[in-house]
Amino acid sequence: MNVPLYIAKRYLRSKSSNNAINFITIIAVIGVILGSASLFIVLSGFSGLKDFTLQFSSIIDPDLKAETAKGKSFILTKDDVSKLNKLSDIAQYAKIVEERVIIASQDKNTIATIKGVDEHFKQVVSFDTVIEHGNWIEPKSRQIMVGWGIANSLSLGILDYVNPINIYVPKPGKGQITSTKNAFNSINVINVGVFFINEKLNDTYVYAPIDLAQNLLNYEPNQITAIEFKLKEGVDETLAKEHIQAILGDKVVIKNRAQLNDALYKMLNTENLAVYLIFTLVLIIAFFNVIGSLIMMMLDKKRSLNTLFNIGITVRDIRRIFFYQGSLMSIVGGFIGLLISLIVVYLQKTFSLVMITPSLAYPVNIKIENLFIVFITISVLGIIASKIASARITKSLVEEAH
Repeated sequence: MNVPLYIAKRYLRSKSSNNAINFITIIAVIGVILGSASLFIVLSGFSGLKDFTLQFSSIIDPDLKAETAKGKSFILTKDDVSKLNKLSDIAQYAKIVEERVIIASQDKNTIATIKGVDEHFKQVVSFDTVIEHGNWIEPKSRQIMVGWGIANSLSLGILDYVNPINIYVPKPGKGQITSTKNAFNSINVINVGVFFINEKLNDTYVYAPIDLAQNLLNYEPNQITAIEFKLKEGVDETLAKEHIQAILGDKVVIKNRAQLNDALYKMLNTENLAVYLIFTLVLIIAFFNVIGSLIMMMLDKKRSLNTLFNIGITVRDIRRIFFYQGSLMSIVGGFIGLLISLIVVYLQKTFSLVMITPSLAYPVNIKIENLFIVFITISVLGIIASKIASARITKSLVEEAH
């Protein structure tokens, strides 16, 4: 039998004759319970916010994207196309031409990014889900689809043939600009739809057929700026990247969805870490109560400790009694806190108790890694606190009892 552990369990269950010590112990346990519950709820909330934020960008982000490594564009040869068509990892791919442009209508103008896409684009990303008004662009036409922000700033309608829309892009070349008229390529277009994804993308993108973008930029038919890929279900992403890289060579850099949104991922992960550290600091403060309650219990049980010492229990074993008691108090409190927080998060996820807007509940997500993070944090802090408190047990302390 592990005597120190047995006695620690008895001390944990039994009440002290001193009500003040019982009160301090209860406060310490409640602090651990609330601290662990709060940490898990906050981490679940940030996990929900992260998934909620990324779901908008993931709608228009492909599984993989091959971007030009040098310059603004690259040539996709017939041999490249033939090899890509034979690659078993790819479900579909779309050729892309992107460039910054000026879009103007009714004496208003704004800077945007035109994204010329081919007829396979909608098979690569689920763009239908973000179309608010109108229809998708037709291939080999002068149709465009703009974001909600651009449509609002330029007062663009759908199929408005009365108010023309012009897209301008600077002509390539060197030397001083002598005439504004000759400095830009321009094309007259018609808006056929409006999409809504998020504020940044709504204010940035204009979708158009790829040949329109190529003509505007004086590109060759096989000259593009990127290729977006949709992978087959169950395909290993790393292997797929290697196979595509082997076909396209050094002229492209291949990025996955996380790398396409690396700034957003870094921001969300940094915020998550900052919140974790702040709540861990709160937990550290809560564990001072655990240390205090253990020290008070040591002083209250000096007679019992003296008796244990006299019957042969060593000072080291007496320290282990309070080390085990503090550790059990922390682990049990953390476990109860996790159960409470799981119930709270589940209720929020199921019944939308807290709302951001009348139609949008605060997003939460239960993740196994967050459970482990909270439990390990509570356990480690509890062990450290118990070790600090149990170190107060000395031979002179257990011999002082009368």
